[in-house]
This record gives sequence, C-alpha cells and structure tokens, in this order.
Amino acid sequence: MASPAKNQQPFDLSGGHPALDFVNSLDNRFRPDGPVELLADYSDLLRFMEQAQLLSSQQTRLLAKATKQDAAARVLQSARELREAAAMTFYGSVDRRPPPLTDIRTLERHFLSASRHRELQWETSTESSEGRPGIAWTWGRFETEADLPVWMLSQAVSELMMSHEMARVRTCGADTCRWLFLDTSKNHTRRWCNMKVCGNRMKARRFQERATEPRVSR
Repeated sequence: MASPAKNQQPFDLSGGHPALDFVNSLDNRFRPDGPVELLADYSDLLRFMEQAQLLSSQQTRLLAKATKQDAAARVLQSARELREAAAMTFYGSVDRRPPPLTDIRTLERHFLSASRHRELQWETSTESSEGRPGIAWTWGRFETEADLPVWMLSQAVSELMMSHEMARVRTCGADTCRWLFLDTSKNHTRRWCNMKVCGNRMKARRFQERATEPRVSR
C-alpha cells in the first residue's frame, strides 16, 4: 500500500497536462520501497484540482463544505481508480504494449459517466466561437456534486488520449521517477520531467560514476 503524503506542499505540475499531472500524483511509482500517495484524502484531491486550474478556489471551498465524509471517501477511491487505469494506458502507450482490458473498461466507465453529467447551455461567449454567443458543454447543475473532480479529470484524460498529443507523451528518463510529461520541445527531445530535479540528479550520478571508475594504466 502506498504511504500517505506527510505535508501539504504544492503539487509539482511538471507534466504539462492535467491528466499527466494527475497520474504523477502517485509519486515514486516504480521505486522498490513503494510509491508515495499524494492524494491522501478528498481535500488533497481538491487542492490538486485548484492548483491544476480545473476548479476555482471558490468551487473547491464549496465542495469541501458540502461533501460529507462518506461521499468524500467514495470519490477519492473513484479518483484513484481512474488514475491507475489512466496510468496503465499512458505507460502502455509509451512502452508500446496494450494495457489490460480491465483498465480499458474502467476508463470507458469513467468517460461515459463524465459525459452523462454534462449539459448544453447557451453561453454569451465561447472560446470556440471567438467571443460570439453559442452553445457549450458545461457541468451546470452538477457543479456542486462531490464527484465533479472525477468527472473533470475523466474528461481531461479522455481528451488527451484521443488527441494527436498522445504521441507526445513521454516518461522521465530517471528510472526511479518515470513521471509522465507532454513533450512540447521543438525537436521532441525532452528527457526529464523537471530538469532542475531529475535532470541535475542524473547528471550528478553519471559524473560520480565516471569519477569512481578505475583508471586503466597505459
């Protein structure tokens, strides 16, 4: 079982997309001593949503106040289920292997649930209409439901997986990290989730290894 996070430090949103940052909320996923769970409770999920700019601070306060403890526990479990199915699929795509069918079905269930909880509304201006009035998908009457974070994350995962951007999903080159990120570099050669963390750490490790290599006398 993953150990819970011990503090409430800001989430490291190095993934370049909310769906990838969401998967990265299980930190050190591949370390032998086990991962670290950054979504320890419903409040962590709300913090993530706000920091990822999926929900406003006002929305997270309303959800925190309105959501009862049993509902919070259920939604947190649902969010983790979505995250792990998404992780298997993203990593499967990067490693060019199909994810288990059970994970595909889990994603399907979450994607369909998100779709059922959206509604069309007339908007005075929409991004797609360059500021002109039009119809747009909104969460409408579902905006105060405890499950809103899971529906929004399901939509984010779905949109990325079914877009051409899926081909740009990479994993961090540090073998103990392997965080997911969207490679938007000019030549698509980005190697690290965070150059200041994993990049410098791996450079230091290689330097140390070279320094300790036995020298061959001539």
